[in-house]
Amino acid sequence: MGRAVLVKAGALVLILVAAVGLALVLGTPDIAAMRSRVAAAGPAGPILFFALYATLALIPCPKALLTAAGGALFGLWAGAALSLAGALVGALISFGVGRLLGREAVDRLIRGRMARVDTLLADHGLSAVLIVRLVPLVPFLAINYASGLSGVRFRHYAVGSALGMAPGSLAYAALGAYGTNPWGLAAAGSALVVLIVGGSWGARRLNSRPGDHSTEDPSHA
Repeated sequence: MGRAVLVKAGALVLILVAAVGLALVLGTPDIAAMRSRVAAAGPAGPILFFALYATLALIPCPKALLTAAGGALFGLWAGAALSLAGALVGALISFGVGRLLGREAVDRLIRGRMARVDTLLADHGLSAVLIVRLVPLVPFLAINYASGLSGVRFRHYAVGSALGMAPGSLAYAALGAYGTNPWGLAAAGSALVVLIVGGSWGARRLNSRPGDHSTEDPSHA
């Protein structure tokens, strides 16, 4: 296991311990009251949350906090589903925007990470998208915009993004849904640690073998 993985997992554990400590000392928000207010808004509540998430997915923004908020407001399954849908729509829009902007503009936007995304995605296709979505080898925003200019096919990007973001969406939504329960918080945090470690192991396997997909023309969908 690499040092970077241990650092990420350790940081996550510290954050969870601090969150539990703050909850015990300061108390927790009334989740039931928050959900009642959202329910009173009717269909507008989920629609507005989805639209806000998809919009914020286009800019630098802490997606984990948004997903946790979705779990707190709508419950585990609905919150995870809305967050995943919003993140996926934002990712697909960014894919197209990246292609329109061109390589030079996108490389400036994502601070010179274009070459790294090319290396990760072009030679491995669907499996690479799945891995980089499971574990943050490259920031979410960089993957979104750079993928449109990489060799990955659109369908591989869409399917890999949906499958790869689903476990994280569930885990972070669980943090929001059960954050007032220390045991629920610990379970959700454990799932995130497993996700980071497992995804990093898969990434190392991916990087240690030769490309299983030839570089493809990004104009193909």
